[in-house]
Amino acid sequence: MAEIVGGVGCSHVPAVGAALDNGKSGNEVWKPYFDTLPPAREWIEEKKPDVCIVVYNDHASAFSMQLIPTFTLGVAPEFQPADEGFGPRKVPTVEGDPDLAWHLAESLILDEFDMTIANEMDVDHGLTVPLSVMFGQPENWPTKVIPLAVNVVQFPPPTGHRCYMLGKALRRAIDSYPGAERVVVFGTGGMSHQLQGERAGLVNSEWDSQFMDNLVSNPAEQAQVPHVEYLREAGTEGVELVMWLIMRGAMNDSVEEVYRSIYVPTSNTSNGLIVLDNA
Repeated sequence: MAEIVGGVGCSHVPAVGAALDNGKSGNEVWKPYFDTLPPAREWIEEKKPDVCIVVYNDHASAFSMQLIPTFTLGVAPEFQPADEGFGPRKVPTVEGDPDLAWHLAESLILDEFDMTIANEMDVDHGLTVPLSVMFGQPENWPTKVIPLAVNVVQFPPPTGHRCYMLGKALRRAIDSYPGAERVVVFGTGGMSHQLQGERAGLVNSEWDSQFMDNLVSNPAEQAQVPHVEYLREAGTEGVELVMWLIMRGAMNDSVEEVYRSIYVPTSNTSNGLIVLDNA
């Protein structure tokens, strides 16, 4: 059967992609951040996943106020980088895995999760930046990718508990797949940040660190945290962190923390990364 060989929690700060795309990753502003990435990249190179399931949120690239699905699973053979206003990122086309994706869709829907199925969907920085964080700038992405988009832009987003339960259903779906694929699940977004209003620029590194601690040791407790606490402590966009709970729900109850980092000066977003192995 298919096997989950690890989990990654990763911010998807668009400025990270811009720094890579414009050759600025080695300058005095960006080098300290990119110097934190080699341990995570070495880990994923050792794991050699066949497929990465990337849980992310769309930023009005594939969806808009006209269509706001809560959970969307991409089942296409490929996904193009989205034009977010400055032209698409010059990164490889994302190769999908339709066979596994359709299996996941069937299993999740029969497991009573109402998934929207996308046969065509451009993917924005929410998905491509985490791939760049973990894989750098390859000519082709070294793994197939199944996008799982979550609405955390327009209220009401799904609760942390619903996301955690979706992760557990995702695990059951992967465990029931007859292939031998090695799978890494990404939960992306956050960490603390607010992009507008009186608290624009908010960063709460202490809360972010506690979130990571809970993600490792007390995920069921973290899953009970209401939206209002994310908004109060981590800012209006900090609610993206519920997507990390999908990744964590797909892992074993007990996990081993392989690596973590939190780096702030890259932008007005607390930029977090955590790598987990199943214990």
